[in-house]
Amino acid sequence: MIPLRVSDLKQFVYCPRVVFYNYVMPVEKVSTFKMEYGKVAEDKIDRLESRRKLLKYGLTHGGREFHKQLYSESLGLSGKMDLLIKTTDTYYPVDFKFTTSQPHKNHLYQLLGYAIILEDLYNCNVAKGFVYLVPKEDAVVFDLTDESKKEAGTMLNEIRYIISSQQIPPAVPSRNKCTDCEYRNFCGDVF
Repeated sequence: MIPLRVSDLKQFVYCPRVVFYNYVMPVEKVSTFKMEYGKVAEDKIDRLESRRKLLKYGLTHGGREFHKQLYSESLGLSGKMDLLIKTTDTYYPVDFKFTTSQPHKNHLYQLLGYAIILEDLYNCNVAKGFVYLVPKEDAVVFDLTDESKKEAGTMLNEIRYIISSQQIPPAVPSRNKCTDCEYRNFCGDVF
């Protein structure tokens, strides 16, 4: 089984070509402003978040683990969560985003990737996850349904097919995504 990362799900939903460039045709990508800003702000967020009450997440209690590394051998999937909230009942994946816009579908699939790993490792049901919008200091809750988890599993199979077949996927219909893409210089059929 080809080992994958949770971030591959996020990238695949955003644009399948990102997965192709990462695995099949590795190229030197250009860091975007958002990527650089995220690295700088990470330590500050950790300090603030460790003191913040869990009420932002609609929770009254729970423990926190920052930068939690996860790996599921049976899924062939790994990831590093920004924050894991553990209660007596379940686990909640949290991903920090440095944006003021609402999270998109690709962010949901990143949470789903963490959820299926947690379920595999801890034999539990992970029904909710959060995207924390750092500039707004607001947590957006996502329902992580069984149906969407199955869809994430199907996407993992599609990603593995792209890698094994070494065929570049079609470009995404929305060219707005290409504007800030670190791989835009390699998509000759788009630009």
